[in-house]
Amino acid sequence: MKHTFLKLLTITLLISLTACKKEATLSEFKYSDKGIVLNCDKFDLKLLNEALFSFENDIIDAYGKEQKNITTAYSQFVNNSIYNRIKYEEITSAHTLEIFNVLKSKPELWNLSSSKSKLNYNSPVFNCIASNILNKDLKTTLNALITTNSMSLKLFAPAVRSATSSAVKDKYLATYIAFDLFYAKLFDIDTTKIKTNTPEKAVANSQAGHNQ
Repeated sequence: MKHTFLKLLTITLLISLTACKKEATLSEFKYSDKGIVLNCDKFDLKLLNEALFSFENDIIDAYGKEQKNITTAYSQFVNNSIYNRIKYEEITSAHTLEIFNVLKSKPELWNLSSSKSKLNYNSPVFNCIASNILNKDLKTTLNALITTNSMSLKLFAPAVRSATSSAVKDKYLATYIAFDLFYAKLFDIDTTKIKTNTPEKAVANSQAGHNQ
């Protein structure tokens, strides 16, 4: 009887410790002043919005720094992403890396066994994004691909490329770009290199290459 009691007590303690395990959280929300532009139920909205705005800041620093032109930044980022020309270690800021490390702790977002994308196209968050894209043609195409279980970056990217400028105002399209073309790609790189590289350094290196 005593042995059984001790066994049950041990199990209870283990369950309690697991439940109390501290989740990964951000040390700072740098873009909270921008407000909530995305609204997807059952997910951390502050984190989702922070992920979007930090991504936008990184691509502006890398591709539109001189004019702070977000349209140019999106256009160049999407185009370079499609042709696998992006060095993610160089354009990702330390803050975005911290966000990614928190996002990694949300298993519902990812499908790490997929050969198409690490992003989980069947997650509630992705369904929210897909359902709220403003561009009707893009939304129709995306939802058709999801419904037929044929969604892939390879199939959808050309449509995104032709409507990249919409991402400036359509924050759900922008979030799709951020998660499928950026955050999902960070699983495949050596993120330890990000800590010593900044978007400013990436731009400087790029300019130096053009001047040679």
